[in-house]
Formats: sequence, structure tokens, C-alpha cells
Amino acid sequence: MSAAHDRKSGTLDDASRNGAARPWRAALGETAPPLYTRAANDPLSDVLRAVRLSGALFFMVEATSPWGVAVPHARRFAPIILPRARHVVSYHIVIEGEGWASIPDVAPTRFEAGDVLVFPHADPYAMLGVHDGTPELGEEDSMLFFREMASGKLPFVVEEGGGGLPRARYVCGFLGCDLQPFNPVLAALPRFMHVRRPATGDMLDKLIGLTLDQTRRPDAGWEGVRLRLSELIFAEVLSRYLSTFPDGQTGWFAGLRDPAVGRALSCLHAEPVRAWTLGELAAEANVSRTVLAARFAKLIGCPPMQYLTQWRLQKAARLLSDGHQKVAVVAHEAGYESEAAFSRAFKRFAGASPAAWRLQNNAAP
Repeated sequence: MSAAHDRKSGTLDDASRNGAARPWRAALGETAPPLYTRAANDPLSDVLRAVRLSGALFFMVEATSPWGVAVPHARRFAPIILPRARHVVSYHIVIEGEGWASIPDVAPTRFEAGDVLVFPHADPYAMLGVHDGTPELGEEDSMLFFREMASGKLPFVVEEGGGGLPRARYVCGFLGCDLQPFNPVLAALPRFMHVRRPATGDMLDKLIGLTLDQTRRPDAGWEGVRLRLSELIFAEVLSRYLSTFPDGQTGWFAGLRDPAVGRALSCLHAEPVRAWTLGELAAEANVSRTVLAARFAKLIGCPPMQYLTQWRLQKAARLLSDGHQKVAVVAHEAGYESEAAFSRAFKRFAGASPAAWRLQNNAAP
């Protein structure tokens, strides 16, 4: 990949010019996605906050035919782009053109302008100009590229390919987050997500347009802003995934869409330290205890009280990693009256004592 000094326009790029003269601070405020402005009992927002979602790297590729790139498993390049991240999620926003994305053991997927591609589980993958193409840039080339991009040696827009037509443009985003001890969102996502082009004017389209606008005329502090936008775009992709989640499925997203289980999850996330009973949750969900217990276990994979315990301990893990609160204080924040009981539960859950967990994770982002 080499540096590109011009910004070529594509379909979404042109559309994003409407209202482009507004400062990014005002524009970002106007387009703040609902995931980060909903009430605290929104489970999806709550999980994203608790697992410390953070933007790591953000750039645009201008690919010309023939083109193709192989990206290694994220555990190889994570230490380069986000050294302290426990897990890295890769995603791409297709601005212009089309191509194919593939991961091992899965048939290639065709993408086109406006689509968003997400690789939640750090799998190696390839982005190709044609279905049966061979990556022009191999995994070692990608590793070298990540080193140069992370060190600031490359501009935001880079070129790839042989210089012919057709061409494609796509934005590359990489996010760090906690994978352990409990990340129900990530655990529920497939290995590869293909989010179709959003309707013009919806929140995802606005965020993409704002991102493209700011790449043309970055203000001071743009580096931090584009990483924040990277987080917001990913959050909105998850919101879109939730809204289009098919009926008849199981998993955390299926639970959110179920009226009774979704209400129970909202209650648990709104008041995690409350001494909930199954009867109280069932009353909130307007179903019987038997119905709630069966439906919750079928969709989420565990009983409501087990989920609550796991969520309390995940929040405790975050507190231990983030600060220097005494274990007794963290235990109280997690709903435990006894520090000893909390320590035993935490070690069973996380595989380490609270003190050891803090030592291992204290410097994480």
C-alpha cells in the first residue's frame, strides 16, 4: 500500500456533503447514536460501556484492479495497533465499488458500496476485488503495513492494487474491547457480519457521512474524534444487527428482542445490585415465573440469576481494572455484602482472585 494525496469522491462521499460545513463538534452532537444516549437500563449500551470499547486505528483504502489483501489473525497485529487491548474487532465500511470478503471455511461474500463488514472474533480474513482472486498483499505485508500506519508513517488514505479499473474504496476500523471474563455481546455475534447499505439519512449513514467529511478537512484533535466515530459506527452497526435479527433464533440478541426476556434483561442491567428474585423479574416482564425461567434459559443459555451474577462480576472486573478501589468497595458495588464471598465468587468466575485480576489488567485501556 502506498500514500494517496487526493480524495476521490464516491456515492456516499458525495451524499455526505449536505451540511458538511458544520464543525465536527456540533455535527457529532447532532448525530450521537441512540446506543450512547439511551437510559442506563439499555443492555446493549451497558455492555459496550462495561467491556471498554475503544477505537484503535482508522484509515481509508483506495483499491484499484487487480487488488486483494490478506489480514492475519488479530492476535498478531493487536500488539501493534492497540498493545493493551484484550481483543480486537475489525470492520470495514465500503464507500465505493464492490468486492468479496472471506474467512476460513466460509464461502466468500460479495459486498458493495454502503455495506459494512465486521469480523468480531479476530479471524484471519481476505478482502478481494474478484471472487476467485488471490491476495496481492499477504499477511506479512499486512503486518508491515500495520506497523507503518500505527507509527504515523502513512496518511489516512492509502492506495492498494495495480492501478486498473474497477476500483473500490473502503474505510478500515479496528476496535479494542474486553473479551473476558464476560462479554455477552461479542459471544453472541457470528464470525462474520455483513450489514447491508443503510437507508439514506439513517443514523449509520449520517455517521459514515460525517467521518468522510472530516477526512477531507480535519480539525485540530481529529485523531481522537475519528477514533470516537469508529466506536459509534460499530455501536450503530450492532443496533442495526439487533433490529434485523431474525425470529426463531437463540442467543443474547434474540433475548433482547423477546418482550419478556428483553424486559428482564433491562431490569437486571438497570439495577444489577438489587437482590432480584425470579418472581420480581417475572412480574416486571408480565409473565409467570415458569415462563420467564424457561424462555430466558432457552434464549440466553442460562437462568436469570446466573446471568445476573455473571454481569455483576463483569462490572466488578471493570472496576478492578480501571481504578484503585479497595476490594471491599468493589464487592459492595457488585452487590456483595461480604468481601470474602465476593472474592470466592470472582475467582470461580474469572479464574483469578480480585487482587491478581487487578494486577494483570490494571493498565488495560
